[in-house]
Parts: sequence; structure tokens; C-alpha cells
Amino acid sequence: MKKINLLLGLIFLAGLQSCTKDMDVVSEDPRVLSPDVLYSTPEGYKQGLAGVYGNLSLTGTGDAGSSFLQGIDAGTSQFGRCLWYLQDLTTDEVIWSYENDEGTKELNRNIWTASNPILLGMFSRTMAEVAIANEFLRQSTPEKLSARGITNPTDVANIQDYRNEARVLRSYAYYNLMDLFGKAPFITENDPLNFAGPEYNRQQLFDFIESELTAVIPNLKAPRTNEYGRLDQAVARMILAKIYLNAEVYIGTAKYNECVTQCNAIIAGGYTLNSNYLNNFKADNHISPEMIFTLQSDGVATQNYGPTTVMVNGQVGSLEGNGSSFGVGGWGGALRLRKQFVQKFDGSQFDNDVRKTIISGTRPIDIADVANRDQGYILAKYSNISSTGVAGPSTTFVNTDFPLFRLADVYLMYAECSLRGASTATSAQALTYVNALRERANNGSTAANISASDLTLNFILDERARELHWESHRRQDLIRFGRYTGGSYNWAWKGNGVNGIAISNNLKVYPIPSGSLSANPNLTQNQGY
Repeated sequence: MKKINLLLGLIFLAGLQSCTKDMDVVSEDPRVLSPDVLYSTPEGYKQGLAGVYGNLSLTGTGDAGSSFLQGIDAGTSQFGRCLWYLQDLTTDEVIWSYENDEGTKELNRNIWTASNPILLGMFSRTMAEVAIANEFLRQSTPEKLSARGITNPTDVANIQDYRNEARVLRSYAYYNLMDLFGKAPFITENDPLNFAGPEYNRQQLFDFIESELTAVIPNLKAPRTNEYGRLDQAVARMILAKIYLNAEVYIGTAKYNECVTQCNAIIAGGYTLNSNYLNNFKADNHISPEMIFTLQSDGVATQNYGPTTVMVNGQVGSLEGNGSSFGVGGWGGALRLRKQFVQKFDGSQFDNDVRKTIISGTRPIDIADVANRDQGYILAKYSNISSTGVAGPSTTFVNTDFPLFRLADVYLMYAECSLRGASTATSAQALTYVNALRERANNGSTAANISASDLTLNFILDERARELHWESHRRQDLIRFGRYTGGSYNWAWKGNGVNGIAISNNLKVYPIPSGSLSANPNLTQNQGY
């Protein structure tokens, strides 16, 4: 079976959370069980774990429009969609046509405020992940198991595995809060219910994530040995690699050697590049040997307006009407490419690059009017058709999982750390990794391979865009390279200027949403908002 039962687990966990005040959750689903009923069997614990995972893909226990976050719309609180909006829509990669959709205009143009509903959705959904993980940990202690008569050694060992995974998922949530907002209320399973957590800054969150993951990694399943959809050691190491790669941004201290250590361990885990780049973004991408961790999507069982449903439908062109080539009906021009991203593929060296799925046709490259869906080139990267040509069962909700972490990113992180002076990386290995991606992009040909002199930090930033575009990395990358704020690098509609203008440094982090400030008096607003 491709995927664990996220929906059933989320139904159960919504009921558990409705009994707490870690954040505002409501559920009127008649299938909700009390904690003592749900956790009366070992199978119930696995469903509880599925709920911790399910919060990253689903918004509620009903249809795609349902949400168990009180007063927050499903469309502005789906985790992966919000992550994609905040990491990619605010950069040079993509623009959203329908600026009447609440919150999107401000993100498109880098003019957001603390009242933006998408920011509230992301902060609330991610804190919900913390709360749900905490509740699972409270309910799965050895004392709880013993009191419920769960003593079989195999069952106890399995539930301990589940606890370890819940700790990683909680760390992943705090990683995103640290990256996007720079701070968060800190709450663990050891805190009482109804607890308004103290504000943790980036240093405190960094230290917690690092110590938590370092402690739990030896007890996680080895890479590629867990069932699909569940995490393993490589996922925890990937989160560590990310915090180390960005450590100068987060805490002012370089940790590139530490990042390389994690990259080496991940690479040793048995992952390999998919020989076909685009198979990483198709309806059966769960079989790709390159995937380290994904957000699950299913066109029937777990319908949601998550990132892949948005991207596959959104990339269908208003002029082209090419939805059938992706296995969807399409939304007729919801997403288009900003000029500066398109130019990353300029030059004859990219004539045969399979990553260049850009469709120009008769379109102008410039987007003078955001509402004009006929302006700007479009993309054809994601698909609801499998690698064998089989379309997903729904023409709206896709079967394509969202690639949060994949091996290609690890190769590029290693190369970047080498250029930034990591003593544990070699320039020769960095070049080998980069050229492996270039050869894959050119169907095995070495024609577009680079030499050692070509491997620079500027090259890496552009190559990350070419390899990882629309995968929720770009904002983080631009900040790390000093190209996001200020005016040294502008893109169409940056700062609300048609050709882009400088934006202030405070925009490197998002504001704490007004609603979150009201809910927790321990939180303070970020500077400049």
C-alpha cells in the first residue's frame, strides 16, 4: 500500500486536540474517539502517529475544504501549500494570478503585514503540529502503556519507534517556525495543557532542534527501511543539514563542516538519483529512489488543496489549455514564471536540459499586469500522470507527492559547503556531485558538465534554482546568499515594483501573525512590523 492512513489518524487526533488548549481546535466528526479508546490497542497508537503525519497533508477531517483550526480557512492553512507560498511565491520563481485570493497579493509583491491570513495559517498549522506531537508523546509514555495493558515487547518497541518519529516531526515544525518567523512559543509534552509557552528565539530553537535530533537519530530506523510516508534517520539528518547550512543566518555562527557530516551520512544511506529528473514530480513519484521525505497526496483518499494540486492545476496555461498533458482540468493560468527565473536557463548549454520545462509560445516574458494571465511564461514540471503514462483517478486532486527533501539537494548542499570553506568537503567531490546532476539533466550526456573554475557560489545559487525550483527552497536560498532583501538583486514585482525594487531587511523573517500575538501574551512582534 502506497500510503499510511493519514485521514483516519487525523480524525482521531482532531478529537484528542479538541480536549486541549495548546491551540484552538474543533472537531464535530462523529468518528472521533477519546484518548482512552483510541490508545487502548497498539493499532490505535499507529493511527495516532498517522495523525501527526496527517496534519502536514490535510486540513480537517471532512472534505478538501474542511479545517479543524478554529476560524482559519483550509485554503490558507494547508501546511505544504503555505510553505510553498512563503518560500517560493515571495521570490523570483513564480507569481500567482488571482490576487483577490486572500493574502496572495501581499506575498506576490513582498508587502505583507501581520494581518496576512496565509501567515496566520502557516503559524497556526505548524504550531498545531507541535501540539499534536506533544499530545501523542503524552499518551505514549511507558506509564501510559502499562496502565493500558500494552506490555508485549514487540508492541512496546513499535510504539517507542512512533515516539521517536513524533519527536522528529515536532523538530521539523520548530525548524520551519525558526526559519520563517524567527521565533515561536516553546511547548513540549512535559508542559501542562492550557500552557502558553514562553517565546524562544532562533538561538534557543536552534539548540533545541539540534539536541533533540542528535539524541533521537540512533534510535530511528535506518534510511530507506521504514514504510513509505514515515521518516527515518535520513530525514532527521536532513533537518540538521538544513539548520547547519543556514546557521550563519539563524545564529550568526558558521556550521558548514557539520552540514557536510550530515550530507555524507545521508548519501551513504543508499539513495540514488532518479535517472529521469521529471519522474520525481509525477503521480508515482513515491517510487523514486531519490526521495528522502515527501508530503503525501492522493486524488481519492486524501483530497486536499495542497502544493502539488495547486501547482499541477496552476501551471496549466490560459492560452495553452494544456491540462490534459498533466492529467488535470487546470485552472487556466493561475501560475506563471517571473522573468528572472526564466533567464536562469539562458544559453545553449541548456538547450537539452530536461529541467527546462518552460513554455513560452507567443507569450511575452515580462508580466506588466499580474492579472493578465496571458503574460509571462509557464512551467510544465509537475504532473498527475505517472512515469508509465497512467493518469491519476481525479482530474482536480493529484496523486503526486510533494518532494520536501530529495538527494539532489544534498549534493548541492555539499558543494556549497565546500565553496564556503568546509574542511570536511573536497572540491573534487563537490564537482562530481554537481556534474552528476548536470548529466542527469542532459540524459547522460557530459556536454553541459562544468569545470572546477565554473563552480562558484553564484553558480550554486543559480543551479539550485534550476534543479530545485518550485520545491520550497528559494526564499531560504536567496536570504543565505544575501540576495533577498535590499536591491542588489531584483525581480519582477519585488517590493511592488513592476521591475522590482529594494525591500527592507526586516522582511527576512515574517511577522508574528496578529492573531497569534493575541493568543499568547508571551510573544513579541518581529522588528520592523
